[in-house]
Amino acid sequence: MGQFKHVVRDPVQYGVLLESLCKGGKHEDAIATLDELLEKGTLLDPRTPALEDSAYNPMIEYLCGHGQTKKAEDLFRQLMKKGIDDRMAFNNLFRGHAKEGVPDSAFEMLNIMTRRGVATDADCYALLVESFLKKGEPADARTALDSMIEQGHLPSPPLFRSVMVALFGDGRVQTASRVMKSMIEKGVKENMDMVHKILEALLMRGHVEEALGRINLMMMNDSLPDFDGLLGALCDGGKAIEALKLVDFGLERDCDISFSSYDRVLDALYTAGKILPACSILCKIKAKGGVVDKKGCEALIKSLDEQGNTKQADILSRILAGKAPLEAKKSKKVAAHPY
Repeated sequence: MGQFKHVVRDPVQYGVLLESLCKGGKHEDAIATLDELLEKGTLLDPRTPALEDSAYNPMIEYLCGHGQTKKAEDLFRQLMKKGIDDRMAFNNLFRGHAKEGVPDSAFEMLNIMTRRGVATDADCYALLVESFLKKGEPADARTALDSMIEQGHLPSPPLFRSVMVALFGDGRVQTASRVMKSMIEKGVKENMDMVHKILEALLMRGHVEEALGRINLMMMNDSLPDFDGLLGALCDGGKAIEALKLVDFGLERDCDISFSSYDRVLDALYTAGKILPACSILCKIKAKGGVVDKKGCEALIKSLDEQGNTKQADILSRILAGKAPLEAKKSKKVAAHPY
């Protein structure tokens, strides 16, 4: 390419030469020409017209495909200064950075596209999310996923799953929960096993209101969690009060909870010495027509008497005997005992 400065005199011919070299498969010669253009700042010369897309796109595609995305970006940034916004070039640069394991640079390209109003592709975002995950940066992957949704793209169920799994494995349970929320809001009903893990972790860590909010969202979107599985895990983990709150939530909404789960929660409360809360939830269970273990109820009545809660013991005895059906007002009063 030593003859370049002698052969090309008209600036318009720069683009023609680059296009001709690429069409002839002489990409390395085109790169040498590009190096000289970049070094001399020829592309920024106001007297030099902007290159045509047929000249720069083959160059950018070649560079991005051969591990030289940074050089391709240097070229395109000079072109952008002359007002060029080329979607194909942007996407090639983005893919190049992502494939070379530089997701931060790829994300920067997407931000530039968004600011300039250049349409983005869903697969670009998916590639970016995967690139962050490969680098072990689940928080950044989640940010990219959020950006993908904000731009009107729907992540695939496997992509949602990959981000949730990575965040969960990194101990970021509440962040994984927020991704789960986005997934449910978008009507994605796959990955329910991962949803169950996140809900269980939230409840076990004491984030009860957040977990119940997610469950309510699921129900609004025609999806149901495994109440029995969650209650079993909470009882096994010694989280009696959390289990109580979940049962209370389920009873208020007439959710499908097995009788054995009710018994497990009552046993857990009794074992933990939470007699009044046990009485409260038992009254609600009976008011809803639920069936519980009679011996356990008798033991609960005995404990109430021993602790001086004779009024509650009497109410519970009458309910179990079918003599005093709970009225709505009384039910609320009994349930008002603190957890």
